Amino acid sequence: MTGDDAVADDEGVPAVSTDGTRTAAVRTTHADAELVAAALAPDDTDSMAVSVDGDTIDCRIERPTTGGLRSTVDDYVVNLRVAERVIERANEHRTAGERTADGAVGNESTADGAETRDTDTDTRHTDTNT
Repeated sequence: MTGDDAVADDEGVPAVSTDGTRTAAVRTTHADAELVAAALAPDDTDSMAVSVDGDTIDCRIERPTTGGLRSTVDDYVVNLRVAERVIERANEHRTAGERTADGAVGNESTADGAETRDTDTDTRHTDTNT
């Protein structure tokens, strides 16, 4: 495929440039995009350009081969999913201490006034088939 035959993504960026580089654009939205992007930053490579705008993360990946591009995109998407789940769980645990007296979730006092915290957590890994 030559640059003239290149298939473009939604933004009109060719999937294969005239220099033979393969390109992918991944755009995702998150409740806390800055936090997700920061969690992924240590794994970013020189082939990736990441920017955050409001609740959106834009990641452009350029690799010289289709297989390399596929591998990098796959790794990035898996890392996004893991970051989202970790942030989700952290928020669940943060709010677990806020249970009200009507029974939702929270801290309770024992007879001597000491506070106990509900720490029952689901630690199953749900991203892997077993």
